[in-house]
Amino acid sequence: MDFLTHEFGLYVLAGFVAQLIDGALGMAYGVSASSLLMAFGVSPVNTSATVHAAECFTTGASAISHHAFGNVDRFLFRRLLVPAVIGAVIGAYALYRIDGEVLKPYVSGYLIIMGLVIIGKAFMRIPPRNVTTHLAPLGFVGALVDAMGGGGWGPIVASNLIVRGNNVRITVGSVNAVEFFVTLAASITFFLTIGFSEWSAIVGLAVGGVVAAPFGAWAARRIPHKPFMVLVGVLVTCLSLRNLLKSIDVI
Repeated sequence: MDFLTHEFGLYVLAGFVAQLIDGALGMAYGVSASSLLMAFGVSPVNTSATVHAAECFTTGASAISHHAFGNVDRFLFRRLLVPAVIGAVIGAYALYRIDGEVLKPYVSGYLIIMGLVIIGKAFMRIPPRNVTTHLAPLGFVGALVDAMGGGGWGPIVASNLIVRGNNVRITVGSVNAVEFFVTLAASITFFLTIGFSEWSAIVGLAVGGVVAAPFGAWAARRIPHKPFMVLVGVLVTCLSLRNLLKSIDVI
């Protein structure tokens, strides 16, 4: 019953909103949840550890679903997997070694950029082609930044592949399948270094995500894609800008 607090309700709300966004767009769970948690006052390292622990549940279910529906390209999956796991471990350990207060403005700045990337992606039209080059560096960098920033795997990796012309369905399915291993690797690293102190946040995010999952699927079919992506990008950018200004004592 100790979990049933005002803060726990905020975590459930954050998980619900983040999963609703992710279910509709196929990305931005980590970025959205991290922006909200940092707005609630959670430190960068605990934010990333908490988000990745909660994501293990949602990304696992997502990976199984995409595989079942034939959305996973084995070549793309294999080329991204190992570099992504290495990047996630290094990113999580680096975040553990850095003072969270020093890192706050940089993480907020990164999340502002991710919000702008999401907005920009809403207006892009790229001719289709199969992307087969530079996959290993992309997986490494995407997972590294994801672990350090508490999110960004989807916006970085999926956006890059889609912008280069890769099939959207295959991109989302393959990137989501690899994401489970990214979140698992980051979570294990966080557990071995700092442990998990924000258990109520982890449970709250997971509960909110589970409740939101069917609504996200509904939103993906019913809500116009472009305006929803713009709305999400604006939300992430504004929250992160507020966090940045707070971290440098402007507000």
